[in-house]
Amino acid sequence: MSASSLRARVRSEMNHEIKEVARRHLAAEGANLSLRGVARDMGIVPSALYRYFPSRDALLTALILDGYEALARVTTEAEAGVPRENLRGRWHAVCSAARKWALEHPAEYGLLYGNPVPGYVAPQDTVEPATKVVLLLVGVLADAGDSLVPLPSPVPEPVRADLRTLLGEGSGAAAEEQLDRVFAAWTQLFGLLSFEVFGRMNDLISARTEYFDHHVGLMADLAGLPR
Repeated sequence: MSASSLRARVRSEMNHEIKEVARRHLAAEGANLSLRGVARDMGIVPSALYRYFPSRDALLTALILDGYEALARVTTEAEAGVPRENLRGRWHAVCSAARKWALEHPAEYGLLYGNPVPGYVAPQDTVEPATKVVLLLVGVLADAGDSLVPLPSPVPEPVRADLRTLLGEGSGAAAEEQLDRVFAAWTQLFGLLSFEVFGRMNDLISARTEYFDHHVGLMADLAGLPR
């Protein structure tokens, strides 16, 4: 192995170890991440971490990107395992995979969808990974095409203008309607997940999976997916 390859391997392994220790801190202390605490647990001086992550914010960004990519990976795999014509099955697979990941990784979920970290501003490169679950749901509605059930309330024009901006000025009314429906479902999905992950449903609902599945069906109805 060449010297440059060895350095790259060592750097990759150190990056991985730093992030693993940081995730343990997230689980114990929330997003109040301290590079000094991470360095202490690794048995190195804090200045050594700066060769890999120049600031706390850089480490937080790396953890956020990892979280979004992990969530995208499990939801994409789940959706891909359902026959294309089973639109509601694909929809349910995405939502259920997101729930499973959130419950198994509550600290990372909290970093993505919990309270904002004081003083931290997520960089632009976190935007694209954050949209992957939304795009999976958009894909399900796009495949539904003309079979989408019409909704009784039209999209208000100011909202439609925002949707056109997101989609591009060349988008048509159908695409705007689809994105509006997905946004409604997306906020409900992550509202449900947040209530469960953060204990807001404790002593309220004991049949958690049945409750979740029921509301995923309601989301599909709201999105206009045919039964």
